[in-house]
Amino acid sequence: MPELPEVETVRRGLNQMTLHQKITGGDVLLNRTIAYPFSIDEFIAQITGSAIAAWHRRGKYLLAELTPTPQIHWLGVHLRMTGQLLWLDQTEPLHKHTRVRLFFGAQQELRFVDQRTFGQMWSVPPGVPVESIMTGLAKLAVDPFSPQFTVEYLAAKLQNRRRPIKTALLDQSVVAGLGNIYADEALFKSGILPTTLCIDLQREQIQPLHSNIIQVLETSIAAGGTTFSNFLNVQGVNGNYGGVAWVYNRTGEPCRVCATPIQRIKLAGRSSHFCPQCQS
Repeated sequence: MPELPEVETVRRGLNQMTLHQKITGGDVLLNRTIAYPFSIDEFIAQITGSAIAAWHRRGKYLLAELTPTPQIHWLGVHLRMTGQLLWLDQTEPLHKHTRVRLFFGAQQELRFVDQRTFGQMWSVPPGVPVESIMTGLAKLAVDPFSPQFTVEYLAAKLQNRRRPIKTALLDQSVVAGLGNIYADEALFKSGILPTTLCIDLQREQIQPLHSNIIQVLETSIAAGGTTFSNFLNVQGVNGNYGGVAWVYNRTGEPCRVCATPIQRIKLAGRSSHFCPQCQS
């Protein structure tokens, strides 16, 4: 599933390619991709004629601010496991997993491609609170790049929790947008085993974990995200972070610090990669 760096990479690309572009129409090829409104015709009618003022990110959600309206009109997207947003010429052959096409001027289109079909799109009408339609937004914790994401905040979220730190970091009500890859990476850089219980963490461990969460996310964004499954940016380009990852997807390979083979275990059904020597 695309995590915060991948979604942020897509957001930045969309802001480069689509700002002030007017939506001239659209075509929905898989009806269940549209989460709201329930009428496909209404979805297309609501967004047609609107221009994109800006793309925002909240956790792993993308939100396009549409104009002109007296109140904010949002177009929301969640890529889920395999979603892609691609800015293409309308003459490009359709990929078999194309779910939604949004048409713009100069024969351009924003194409939503999604192999596993879990991705969703919403049109939130002007004046309607976005969280009332995109209900997952109301459950999100603060963003790692938010001023509210402090050491004190993280410590308060983790205190008294009797579950592994890796599992806690994947909880979107603890940190928004953090996922499996970057939780592994941040824990490695902090020298913390993924199985360590939150309640057992000391302040001197939480402080570097806080800074390392931000650092690994910034590093991955600079690399255009991680290429896993079929992640591509809006221009169809792979991310490069995977080639420099410390532990993610490197089972059996030597640790980049101590040469000990990287190990992999399952926690709450998710893979966790770690170095048994550097993390203890």
